[in-house]
Amino acid sequence: MTSIFDQHLPRTEANYAPLTPLSFIERTAEVYPERLAIVHGDLRQSWGQTYERCRRLASSLRRAGIARNDTVAVLLPNTPPMVEAHFGVPMAGAVLNALNTRLDPEAVAFMLDHGEAKAVIVDPEFTPTLERALALRKSAAPLLLIEVEDALYGPAAQPLGGTRYEDFIAAGDPQFAWELPADEWDAIALNYTSGTTGNPKGVVYHHRGAYTNAVSNVLEWDMPKHAVYLWTLPMFHCNGWCFPWTVAARAGVNVCLRRVDAQAIFDAMRQHGVTHYCGAPIVHSLLVNAPGDMKQGLPMGVKAMVAGAAPPAAMIEGMEQLGIDLTHVYGLTEVYGPATVCAKDESWQQLDVGERARLNARQGVRYHLQRAAEVLDPETLQPVPRDGQTMGEIMFRGNITMKGYLKNPKATEEAFAGGWFHSGDLAVQYPDGYIKIRDRSKDIIISGGENISSIEVEDVLYRHPAVLAAAVVAKPDAKWGETPCAFIELKAGAEVAPEDIVAHCKKHLAGFKVPRAVVFGELPKTSTGKIQKFELRQRAGSASAFDA
Repeated sequence: MTSIFDQHLPRTEANYAPLTPLSFIERTAEVYPERLAIVHGDLRQSWGQTYERCRRLASSLRRAGIARNDTVAVLLPNTPPMVEAHFGVPMAGAVLNALNTRLDPEAVAFMLDHGEAKAVIVDPEFTPTLERALALRKSAAPLLLIEVEDALYGPAAQPLGGTRYEDFIAAGDPQFAWELPADEWDAIALNYTSGTTGNPKGVVYHHRGAYTNAVSNVLEWDMPKHAVYLWTLPMFHCNGWCFPWTVAARAGVNVCLRRVDAQAIFDAMRQHGVTHYCGAPIVHSLLVNAPGDMKQGLPMGVKAMVAGAAPPAAMIEGMEQLGIDLTHVYGLTEVYGPATVCAKDESWQQLDVGERARLNARQGVRYHLQRAAEVLDPETLQPVPRDGQTMGEIMFRGNITMKGYLKNPKATEEAFAGGWFHSGDLAVQYPDGYIKIRDRSKDIIISGGENISSIEVEDVLYRHPAVLAAAVVAKPDAKWGETPCAFIELKAGAEVAPEDIVAHCKKHLAGFKVPRAVVFGELPKTSTGKIQKFELRQRAGSASAFDA
């Protein structure tokens, strides 16, 4: 029987609109058109100007034949075109694929093919990588090539013959009548993540998830109107944890930064009055360990987010001395970046730094607009006891969860088994509900905030003619948080130096994936011949990384 609340109460344009973060820039440009939106070198661009440029970009993409659900890849650093792409590409109805600028050409070629990119926007710094990637593509489908020019970098070593970005923008309609997505479930972005096998998975985001995580960012930080956000976190990483859309929602300022450098960060903080920034532990450690004279005159009360590894006591203490308030968050590409936060209780401030570090090291509780984050028994999907001892798997459900893996129904089905997203991270849950990671079941190494598949590195090691067996585990690193450590068993009679192994890996892997340590010797194995990685983690010192 139909309820009285379903009778003659239709959903119409008057009372329903799909949720999308594109609405943020539309409102901000309408209400605060003259407010500063983007800073990059000498460039000062208002929200009105930025909105117009995004509409021009969308218009030109449409005129160039980019249609709804077409993929537009970008190979860009944290510069104004990257901010504009987060709005202009989906305004055209297309899907933004922000490529990791640190990847090798082989990986970029795979992503262009797998994502079926119809266009690519490239910064001059990365034209050599893209040129090699284009030569390695298996697809013969044409690609619209748009080349950015950036005075802060200089001209490309060799332009690829594409359309100049500024010419492409100028040709677009500043009043382009973009439309809301037909359905908030429509894809807005495609992000590739390291998996436990050779090829990365394509994680598909929807408009609803991007909207809700962007708003959650505001709520977790109590982010004020006109906040000044410094781009130390790569925008290619989970779409910058959705902060391009968050900053637009608060009519804030995007302070662009081509590369992370302590002096540049401190200068930007002082010059622009930075209020917020995010980053992996390495970014915060860079600031804490900078020379004393570099730290003078910083604005007080800057808020920072850290993810990728728990902040140690030394980092928390160092941040406090800088006047920076550090918040620990946790998540994965599949949940739009951070989806839990170690929400700090006021009473913690009365504790010594060691105890505060212990509490802040926990991955915390669900984001405001995430439906649930729990530690469940992976077999029964029942909650584990909240005793801080019983291990289970961190699982999520709610709007801040991907649509699934592109063209990979088996992986999607496995990831969502039982109505939960299975993170693969093993953890405990405390009586207060806070989650704490104990281990990583997927053998992913997180180095400087970037995920590294140990199996991908092992596959390269096995290609070396002297290698009989290989295993890669995380080794704690003061700068990067973790780095790959390779344990290698050589073939009988083989002689090779660690430097030879590193040189071999550099030929096939991006720099951040290359092992920083190489250890030769017989590998510990089970009776069935399986390598015992747990023992290797102990040797590398990584087994203690998640102790309470």
